[in-house]
Amino acid sequence: MEPISERDIRSSFVNSSKGDANRLTLPDAFDAVPWEDLDFFGWVDAKLAGRSYVVIPAEDRLRGIALRYKPGGPRTAQMCSICLTTHANGGVSLMAAAKAGESGRRGNTVGTYLCSDLACSLYARKKKTPALGRQFKEDFDVDTRTAAVRENIGAFLARVLD
Repeated sequence: MEPISERDIRSSFVNSSKGDANRLTLPDAFDAVPWEDLDFFGWVDAKLAGRSYVVIPAEDRLRGIALRYKPGGPRTAQMCSICLTTHANGGVSLMAAAKAGESGRRGNTVGTYLCSDLACSLYARKKKTPALGRQFKEDFDVDTRTAAVRENIGAFLARVLD
């Protein structure tokens, strides 16, 4: 992923107001983000419990999605639907996003199971490992795993935009 600016991030959201996008908190280590290792940029809002965000390079522009989740997650092993990494003890959360446009304004949402820390790209590249989980189909090479991450996050974005 190419480096992106705070301004680009705030203007990318498809399912929240400009005011909400302007109020979100970027991660403390924003200046140290390993852009070359990311297929999408995701972070948990440090000031608003249960809020997280992903910004996805899609087609010719960035698309941001605001997410909600229950902090702590389930205490059983779960698998992330994006990178296919299993985690124990709350390492995966069901994250819900309001749909874009009129459908979202009427309260419609979509959800998926994501790594609670949103580090799917790093798990796919084996630059980060889950505390007690493991990666599914570990015999796949990095290119195959990262292609799956891009495909799966793209499919989730399509559901938000639909």
